[in-house]
Amino acid sequence: MADDLGWADVGYNGAEFYETPNIDALCASGMRFTSAYPGASNCMPSRSCIMSGMYTPRTQMWTPGRMAKGNKAKMKFLVPRNSDRQGDKVFPSLGALDPSVVSVAEVLKEAGYKSAHFGKWHLGPNGQGFDINNTNGLGAGTDKRFYGNVDVAENLTTAACEFIDDHRDSPFFVYLCHWDVHTPIRARKEIVSKYSDKLSNENWTRDWNPTYAAMIEAVDTSVGRVRESLEKNGLTENTLIMFTSDNGGFSGATWCEPLKGAKGAFYEGGIRVPACVSWPKVVKPGTVCDVPITGVDIMPTFAELAGAKLPTTQPVDGKSWAPLLSGNDVLSKRAIFWHYPLYLAGAKYNKVVPIYGTDEMYWRATPCSVIREGDWKLIQFFESDSVQLYNLNDDIGEKNDLAQSNPEKATALLNQLKSWQSKTKATIPTTLNPDFGSVNGDRKSQRKPKSAAK
Repeated sequence: MADDLGWADVGYNGAEFYETPNIDALCASGMRFTSAYPGASNCMPSRSCIMSGMYTPRTQMWTPGRMAKGNKAKMKFLVPRNSDRQGDKVFPSLGALDPSVVSVAEVLKEAGYKSAHFGKWHLGPNGQGFDINNTNGLGAGTDKRFYGNVDVAENLTTAACEFIDDHRDSPFFVYLCHWDVHTPIRARKEIVSKYSDKLSNENWTRDWNPTYAAMIEAVDTSVGRVRESLEKNGLTENTLIMFTSDNGGFSGATWCEPLKGAKGAFYEGGIRVPACVSWPKVVKPGTVCDVPITGVDIMPTFAELAGAKLPTTQPVDGKSWAPLLSGNDVLSKRAIFWHYPLYLAGAKYNKVVPIYGTDEMYWRATPCSVIREGDWKLIQFFESDSVQLYNLNDDIGEKNDLAQSNPEKATALLNQLKSWQSKTKATIPTTLNPDFGSVNGDRKSQRKPKSAAK
């Protein structure tokens, strides 16, 4: 799993400047998922969905740092927020996965699997049942950070390949989570020079970032090395290997077009990710699956493939996509969901939600819930008690809001979304923010917000 790699950043999805030959070869050898999603639009909660099989309302993990980010005077609702204790305890916003949660690793352990996590964790100090937890490939535990380390991708891959060598005669599960391509944007100088030359020697549609391209190459090289390790050990035929990203691309380093928005947003640029699987024993090369899958599906999928039992001490929101690998589209009509009760300021082209009561685009995300069912996607905005409706088959860039022209579909999806919110006990902000509309804390300039969303 790459960190912050956008859907449009891989060759098989049309990347213009970046080079991903190993990822593309992996995709060509198996199945490409055109509608793959994490369970959230940023790293920490999306990883909690993978590990737990539960949507974010159940883990109450919303964002790294736990707090809303942005100008508090632009927030209609009072929520936990940066550098301000006033929003503390308005509702829970957690920074770690509860140790009592049964993880994918623990599910597979019961079926005889040895498990190893290498790389970014972001789920707190507990290793959640992995036999090995190593964040840099050199022995660090779960709480060390290696953003911007130009050697970490190679070290992680070496550790993963050594684990494969050591466990080739028994079932194993490797969770390899790269720190690349997350900021800071740094990479090995010789690879950066390669892309700097490429940028200067041709005419490009954009001013692509050579360092970011070099970070992508580090991840791509890792994919190739892992596949070589499997081949060397005679494990290619009976090993499923999946490649994906934890959320959409970062607007400060890459472009997500034709998708709208980027990391942190709940438009497609923030939540649609590249994903493919290879499993020669089962999956025909060059196959394509358009059925939406999401992060909470990982646990039930891997459990089915391993012959393991799902936990009974917690809900499992996901569904196994194992049938999709052989062409059975049994999941084509089910709905998938997202929920976010905080605020996240935007930047560059990723200012996609306006300040409440204005036309000023400021936010990546405001409190909202989202449902996708088939080709249809509905976003519910709690500040304005309004919805937007898109047909993603016709409008992948979410340019045409159909909520007014197709009220029947909008109402049906909204009712389904509200039922899911009730089922998962989703936190929906309703407490009005006393600082909303103030300028530098001047209450005299404060406007009166409308009533909270029902």
